[in-house]
Amino acid sequence: MREVDEIVHTCRHLAAEGLLVGTGGNVSMRTGGSILITGTGVVLAEAVPDDIVRIDLTGRQVDGRVRASSESLLHARLYAGTDAAAVVHTHSPAATAVTLLADELPALHYQQLQLGGSTPVVDFHVFGTSALADAAAAAITGRQAVLLAHHGAVAIGRSLTDAAKNASLLEWACNLYLRAAAAGTPRSLSPKQLAGVAEAATARGYGTRQPR
Repeated sequence: MREVDEIVHTCRHLAAEGLLVGTGGNVSMRTGGSILITGTGVVLAEAVPDDIVRIDLTGRQVDGRVRASSESLLHARLYAGTDAAAVVHTHSPAATAVTLLADELPALHYQQLQLGGSTPVVDFHVFGTSALADAAAAAITGRQAVLLAHHGAVAIGRSLTDAAKNASLLEWACNLYLRAAAAGTPRSLSPKQLAGVAEAATARGYGTRQPR
């Protein structure tokens, strides 16, 4: 199945980037009335098609050779509250480090507009719980990513490629914040500055390939 192969490829790609470490994290894709998601205990850098299982839109497993991810409910709630086609959850080091220092990742660079501007840090909740799933779903409204305190990050997208790019962008922005914070107090962009960038990006088709 093409979707399963795409999830496997994404897992391996994100692991190679250092965003998915060992069994930490999970990846999913919405397919009609159900969700394909990585199984629990899967070493994501070595994922194979049999490691991908199917859950329904409530998070209940309906198919697969291994047990579904412990964060199935988190993924299900994110799909229920957004129009996302894919979800990437990481325990990436820079994103997790930021959750130990701040209540949000401020908008330091205009590329963060792709994520919705600043990224909130959701209060700590035990993994796999309804409390975590509800908090993340509420915080991601109007955004493409949220940070989970003492845990990691979640990114969504209109496709699995988009969700993976958003996870990578978030990790880059978190690294930027940590490097700036090590030297002083980072300065964030104002709402007016962000609005100006958004207007210019729309007018110029920023971020898209265009004929000369």
